Amino acid sequence: MNKDLQQFIDNIKFEFEKNIDELDTEAIDKAAEIIIESEKKGGRVHVTGIGKPGHVAGYVASLLSSTGTSAYELHGTEAVHGSSGQVKSGDVVIAISNSGETEELKATVTTLKGNGAKIICCTGKAGSWLSNNSLVTLVAHVDIEGDILNKPPRASILSEILILQCLSVVLQNKKGLDLNQYVKWHPGGSLGKSILEKV
Repeated sequence: MNKDLQQFIDNIKFEFEKNIDELDTEAIDKAAEIIIESEKKGGRVHVTGIGKPGHVAGYVASLLSSTGTSAYELHGTEAVHGSSGQVKSGDVVIAISNSGETEELKATVTTLKGNGAKIICCTGKAGSWLSNNSLVTLVAHVDIEGDILNKPPRASILSEILILQCLSVVLQNKKGLDLNQYVKWHPGGSLGKSILEKV
């Protein structure tokens, strides 16, 4: 294997395992409870981010929706240009940012908090602005992105996905999701077919 590629793989493996070892399960449980309490009162979940974390937001919203928690992607910058109207007072917003200092996201979170939303963040920096303006911080910290430049978001994106996947697992388990219910939301494709054949 190419030397630089091997180094990248080794770095990613190190950061991924570090995130698993340092996983804050209490924070994940607290975030799940906030979401469940909001849902009991008719609240919904919205997921947002800027740049690459914005793409993570789309995946996480889709994953949560298919596993028992209705979730919607919220465009990180459009929110301050009218899209925050999709968020009602008491709704939960999961905001994703590696630095926790992204200016566009600050404006979005400030607007959403002012409208009564409950903020849960997933960030690489526990003491960041985003963390200080959230009810719960889910830490997805990395020291190195993996490649030789150490700038393009690689390991940080994988870490955000890992942490938010953990949240989705806790939520689906708290709600008692089984295959019979899951296939109602995911009847298509090879995955849906495999479940239908089984149940």
